[in-house]
Amino acid sequence: MFGIHDFGVFLITGIVLNLTPGQDTLYILGRSISQGRRAGMASVLGITSGSLIHTLAAALGISAIIAASSSAFITLKFAGAAYLIYLGARMLVSRSSPSSAAIPDEFAGSSSFLAVYRQGVISNVLNPKVALFFLAFMPQFIAADSPHKFLAFMTLGLCFIVTGGLWCFCVAWFASSLGERLRGSRTFAEVLNRTAGALFIFLGARLATTD
Repeated sequence: MFGIHDFGVFLITGIVLNLTPGQDTLYILGRSISQGRRAGMASVLGITSGSLIHTLAAALGISAIIAASSSAFITLKFAGAAYLIYLGARMLVSRSSPSSAAIPDEFAGSSSFLAVYRQGVISNVLNPKVALFFLAFMPQFIAADSPHKFLAFMTLGLCFIVTGGLWCFCVAWFASSLGERLRGSRTFAEVLNRTAGALFIFLGARLATTD
């Protein structure tokens, strides 16, 4: 279909890759443990939405431009790193209480779900490693002479996103359950908030040093 071949191999490989902890998994863990299940689910939806954008970009050839242009790659890389470090710094300096469940002020209120969702999208979209992964991985399962390359990219991308999303929802669910046992104490709330902030700064620094 659409020139896709070895779909079973793609599916198995994709599942294995999704089970391998990476930046997105660590981001979701940090949100879920420190801010609860709602924030965890919002971060999963944000990450999967970002992956959908990467799939579309790969299908349209935008990722190829990023791969070919060192300046575009560097710009995207440092923008993503700066954003993650900014989020981490805000969590490090925020004040927590048992009632706030370690949720910084900018996530409090009715807009918290949308705020965390939006940040998940941005952190994923600004990661050039994800863009290059989609560009390098999926073409291996699409026939070079396929007249439906766009549809093939989107089909494979959606399969990868769905399997990864299901795993990430499980991660968020169990991580938030663990966090619920710890966030009732102000001391633990502070520790969780600082730990999550430090984790985001680490992810930003790691992204900034990507070749």
